[in-house]
Amino acid sequence: MIQYYSTRDQHKTLVSFEEALLKGLAPDGGLYIPSEIPEIDSLNWLNAHSLAEVGKKVLSAWLKEEIPEADLNLIVDDALNFPCPLVKLSDDLWVLELFHGPTLSFKDFGARTMARLMQHFLKKRSEKRLILVATSGDTGSAVADGFAGQDNIEVVLLYPKGKVSKVQERQLIVKRPGVRSFAVEGNFDDCQRMVKEAFLDPGLSHLPLSSANSINIGRLLPQSLYYLWAVSQLKPQAISPVRGAEESKESLNFCVPSGNLGNLTGGIFAALSGQEVGHFIAAHNANHFFPDYLHAEVDAFAFHKTIATVSNAMDVGSPSNFERIYHLLPDKKLKSWVWGTSVDNKTTLKRMKSCYETYGYISCPHTAVGLEGVALYREATGDSSRVISLACAHPAKFPEAITESLGIATPKEEALEVLWQKETNVISIEPNLSALRRHL
Repeated sequence: MIQYYSTRDQHKTLVSFEEALLKGLAPDGGLYIPSEIPEIDSLNWLNAHSLAEVGKKVLSAWLKEEIPEADLNLIVDDALNFPCPLVKLSDDLWVLELFHGPTLSFKDFGARTMARLMQHFLKKRSEKRLILVATSGDTGSAVADGFAGQDNIEVVLLYPKGKVSKVQERQLIVKRPGVRSFAVEGNFDDCQRMVKEAFLDPGLSHLPLSSANSINIGRLLPQSLYYLWAVSQLKPQAISPVRGAEESKESLNFCVPSGNLGNLTGGIFAALSGQEVGHFIAAHNANHFFPDYLHAEVDAFAFHKTIATVSNAMDVGSPSNFERIYHLLPDKKLKSWVWGTSVDNKTTLKRMKSCYETYGYISCPHTAVGLEGVALYREATGDSSRVISLACAHPAKFPEAITESLGIATPKEEALEVLWQKETNVISIEPNLSALRRHL
């Protein structure tokens, strides 16, 4: 059985996936990482006909000793019941559209799967959980939708008031069974700090707290699946025959628009379990701690204040999952395998426009950061390998940015249009644990 330990535990005390999932954050404040990563034969997923089929074959390698196969298959079929197409822009560039789930964000994959995994274990235990989530945009709505109505789970969302788009806020505050939303009068760092402090607060120790953002290992395993599904949609010759081949034109790179680094961690899990990846490109917005770390010697765990940008779901000054990646990969391997860059607002909007003019493709700001990252990577390294860049959110969620950059109205999306007809429920609170504690 694959077990897990905290990044801050020198003794590497092992726990099951069930315990890591339900706790979310380790008691010492660390993040859970696997003691081993299963090597998964590509024959098990390369010829799959759907993402759900990939999920069944791959997650069984991680969880087969904790969840019966029949139960896991039902979980995956219910969670991953929407498309994830690979769209060709040119002979050497694709975008993997991760925004066809119910909240039109890549975070639907992890949130929906995690909710059903949690419900499976909680039902068996006859227990309940109170999920605390800090969100800078898309995480909260994906968790709210994915967990709503689960019998054993209640969700509390914290988001920075006035620092998410109007559409994103509407997705967060729509009234759902078992979900409460709080607009924090601060930034995302305040929200994330409040969640971490709540987990460590003795005054809240009587509550069955857990997490559902990317600090929870249960979010990241499902996110590794679409990297594999992307490759299964390509012709076999797109894949380098040698893992980590850096000079071959046939090697395949992935560009990951990055914020809290959960999406990148999912990709690293996929690669460590057998997927061939030449390089990862970590494309950040103005919150550039991780690129700075990759290219120079900087204090790995210093606090970095969040900068607000047009790609707001990636507005994370001090990404939590850096701690996880730091412990998963030796420093030399990390810096040779992952290349990082940052993109400002002006360049993001410019890339959105050039993408539309060149390919006729409308990208959201986050996806545009990734596409700009691809261009910067190729210019800096001369690597002409094929690249799959992740398209993280539906452009309809960012009408202001689309109008500003492209000068066109954003195409309507029914899933968003119906939001404005629904009842909402939100409370504004101060950016401190005392304010949150009163409501919990």
